[in-house]
Amino acid sequence: MTRALQAYYRRKAVYKVRIMDHKNIVATIYLKDGEAVKGLHNFEPAGDLFTLASLYNDSGIDKILIFDLSTSDEEHEKNIHTIKEINRNVEIPVCGGGNINRLEDIKKLLYAGCKQVMLNGSKLASFSLAKEGGARFGKEHINVSIKNVDFVFKHQSEMLDYFHEMLLMDSDMVDAVENVTDLPFVVQYDVYEHDKICDILKQDCVRGVAGAFINDPEADIMKIKAEFSKDGLTMDHFEPAVKWEALKKNSDDMVPVIVQDYRTDEVLMLAYMTKEAFDATISSGKMTYYSRSRGELWVKGETSGHIQYVKSLTADCDYDTILAKVSQVGVACHTGKPSCFFNEIVKKDYVEKNPRKVFEDVYGIISDRKKNPKDGSYTNYLFEKGIDKILKKVGEEATEIVIAAKNPDAEEIKYEISDFLYHVMVLMVEKGVTWEDITQELAQR
Repeated sequence: MTRALQAYYRRKAVYKVRIMDHKNIVATIYLKDGEAVKGLHNFEPAGDLFTLASLYNDSGIDKILIFDLSTSDEEHEKNIHTIKEINRNVEIPVCGGGNINRLEDIKKLLYAGCKQVMLNGSKLASFSLAKEGGARFGKEHINVSIKNVDFVFKHQSEMLDYFHEMLLMDSDMVDAVENVTDLPFVVQYDVYEHDKICDILKQDCVRGVAGAFINDPEADIMKIKAEFSKDGLTMDHFEPAVKWEALKKNSDDMVPVIVQDYRTDEVLMLAYMTKEAFDATISSGKMTYYSRSRGELWVKGETSGHIQYVKSLTADCDYDTILAKVSQVGVACHTGKPSCFFNEIVKKDYVEKNPRKVFEDVYGIISDRKKNPKDGSYTNYLFEKGIDKILKKVGEEATEIVIAAKNPDAEEIKYEISDFLYHVMVLMVEKGVTWEDITQELAQR
């Protein structure tokens, strides 16, 4: 046995120990001219792109694979921008693929927020591009799609060195690939045939499954995961640390649930759960309650579409109340209000000091000044003078911060930073940039 092969088998043995037991459910988005289409060769519209991405983000999908189907540099840049916007709005990992021909394309996708890129194993340059990309950004960011086993056979001794994961486009290749390399892979399987997919997922090197049945917006991903779990597969789905029996019920054998938006912490509503509602919430990942007026279970949003996807459930100190943090689709209240809590009873004036709320309130005032000018308003003066004046003031205030920072008294720099942030918010309103845009950008860095 040659030294190269000896080294390969040593790496293979070590890598096998590191392969994750957890199996992934991977959704695929095909992107054409900035819009979602139905497939690699089917350019029919597949619905609103960002609605689809949000659904995958909330419904139990573990990772999104986005294929850029662009045929021109202009379309490629448009799709990269779209991928960046998707990454700003989802928390689960995104892998970008398609039209990757040079190191710059890998960089653009990673800088757009993708955790990984998917090279095309059918292209001759992909292996050398994997070497270059891995050396620059790290092997953990480089995946490859495989249509036939020739690519794997050809690079058998080097696959573990240059790739993190494979996507097998044909499930018939599973056995052949497993005999050649221990590099983990996701298998494309378009029809939901539970037993066959389960057998595939039980194989050591199979990290997950992708396919048309997963991409279907009507697919119940949490139910699919629960079914796989029953067959002994380790899936990322809800497994309650606190059982229903440990919770203290009220006189109706129910537990009240306070519901909060997981992004903003806004309190949305109060409802009640029975054991059946609790179990249904855990298994489906959608908030399910017991309607006391109708005397039946109800899945929030089942008829209105205003679904609440579970992000977390937490019991209070007495175990008699649940705090649910959710991703709210649409509005929470049946009146059409975002929250059920809008009927003011008493209110004492106070100075708001919550940083997030202060920034949003000041931004709101600046935005209102632009829409509804007010005589004598300095903010309106800036908007009237235009972008050059605004930029001049931002630059001046940035310089003032530098000067104030040389002063040992911290009060001056507080004042100057406040001035700077105000002028930055004027610039943000002028350019249509919100605080949510900024926080989403910071969160993915």
